[in-house]
Amino acid sequence: MLTTTANPLDSSDADPFEIAREAAAQIAEKTGVAHHDIALTLGSGWGKAADLIGETIATVDATEIVGFSASAVPGHGGTLRSIALPNGKHALVIGARTHYYENHGVRRVVHSVRTAAATGATTMILTNGAGGIRETWTPGTPVLISDHINLTADSPLEGATFIDLTDLYSSRLRDIARTVDADLDEGVYVQFRGPHYETPAEVQMAKAIGGHIVGMSTALEAIAARQAGMEILGMSLITNLAAGIQKTPLSHEEVIEAGRNAEGRIGSLLARIVGEL
Repeated sequence: MLTTTANPLDSSDADPFEIAREAAAQIAEKTGVAHHDIALTLGSGWGKAADLIGETIATVDATEIVGFSASAVPGHGGTLRSIALPNGKHALVIGARTHYYENHGVRRVVHSVRTAAATGATTMILTNGAGGIRETWTPGTPVLISDHINLTADSPLEGATFIDLTDLYSSRLRDIARTVDADLDEGVYVQFRGPHYETPAEVQMAKAIGGHIVGMSTALEAIAARQAGMEILGMSLITNLAAGIQKTPLSHEEVIEAGRNAEGRIGSLLARIVGEL
């Protein structure tokens, strides 16, 4: 009979920030790197960047670190990598994302971000594969996130915790990204709960309220990163046009294939951006 170890974040009495600090200490012990400066969560199609930004010092199975869960989504890794950047800084690459639709609770969704902050990281790069509402964005197009609309009806903030989100996705970091690729477009990311894809009517709703990109991650993580005092760069890989705009049925296999086809190009792009930070 299989048994599983309870995740400490599932206890309402637990302090998620203390668990993040414990996780950061375990990462430091297992990697031999006491401090990380930058953290990256690499979504669908972005994984190649981890091989290009610098020298991997250590790779850790995320399930060896307190609070982390095994990835439940095909196409997502399950590791944490400590990478030495050419400029002398260190990056923590998070390949173990917990999605909101996995029903583990928001604390687990944002644990990786809080852990990254606890390792010392002050810059958080959040990437994803997503659907595009603008018809000019063909599959394989990287897009900067300028803002988001959170349709999960949830938040990682607990109690009377009031955090300003006016400049949640750093305009400074987006400007740096455009020094690497001046053609980078930007748009507003809309996080739905998932795991089902959006209906054509929901996509039109997202468009009507100011959205340009639809997906199932990132917004909750960005809020947690801001709470932790991090500066945030968000980027989406447009893996398909959203429902109703794309006339053919959507599938996760399509997302994986689009990410695979674009990973070398967008991985190189992200690596060059990281090199400018």
